Amino acid sequence: MERIDTGVRRIVAPNPSPMTGRGTNTYVLGSGRVAVIDPGPEDAGHLAAIAEGLDPGERIVAILVTHAHLDHSEGAPALSRQSGAPVWAFGDADAGRSAAMSAFQGRLPEGEGTDRAFRPDRLLADGEELGMGDWRVRALHTPGHFGNHLSFGFGDLVFSGDVVMGWSTTLIAPPEGDLNDYFRSLARLRGTGARRLLPGHGAPVEAPTLRIDELDAHRRLRSAQILAALAGGPKDIPTLRAMLYPDLAAPLHPAAERNILAHLIALHAAGEILGAAGTNGPFALPSGA
Repeated sequence: MERIDTGVRRIVAPNPSPMTGRGTNTYVLGSGRVAVIDPGPEDAGHLAAIAEGLDPGERIVAILVTHAHLDHSEGAPALSRQSGAPVWAFGDADAGRSAAMSAFQGRLPEGEGTDRAFRPDRLLADGEELGMGDWRVRALHTPGHFGNHLSFGFGDLVFSGDVVMGWSTTLIAPPEGDLNDYFRSLARLRGTGARRLLPGHGAPVEAPTLRIDELDAHRRLRSAQILAALAGGPKDIPTLRAMLYPDLAAPLHPAAERNILAHLIALHAAGEILGAAGTNGPFALPSGA
């Protein structure tokens, strides 16, 4: 357990991967009666490390979950049983899903990481505040990576989950992820004026506005690249992936193709492309474009 800011400690779960970096960040807020943000995977060693990292006499009184991906939420029920603390979140894995993504329910397979068993004990609404002892957070509904995603304002810090990370861009994988929601969530986090962002994976983001602007520009550039690729004629998603990610390792191809699909759905909704949005293509530019 390491202290990384005033009133904030962090312990990294032992689940490193190309998608999680060093592992999932679990945060402990306050002292005495503490809150835990993102217990991580259901890993007995990690849950024991959370308990053992507390100071003498401290106890967990609230478990906050940013979103229902297994690497963030799976350990919540076990930690709740162990500590007696309730689990707080925006809702289950379907909560907060955009109308555009709800239309793909059953038509697109969900990602392997969705925690279908996740059921919070208590719900946190957008803008709601929760506090006990010497800590208080404000819930910010920030969908885009996942419909039920919450970020948490804590003084001049924001726990940004998987919406903004310093080490990597964010996976937008329909039907859990919605690119237009993601742009709105970036704008909302920019508007908080946070001094630092504490992400779900990786190191703290020390220049939040700069990083948010980089992520926004990256996504808009990717949309432009897709439009340019389609200008040469209709193409399916694997073909676009080979063009846009020529050096990507094969195990990451599915994630890249989901990202491309998110862009295609948003471009289709904006009337910038024609095609069977939500399928493998083919996609094409509108005539006259």
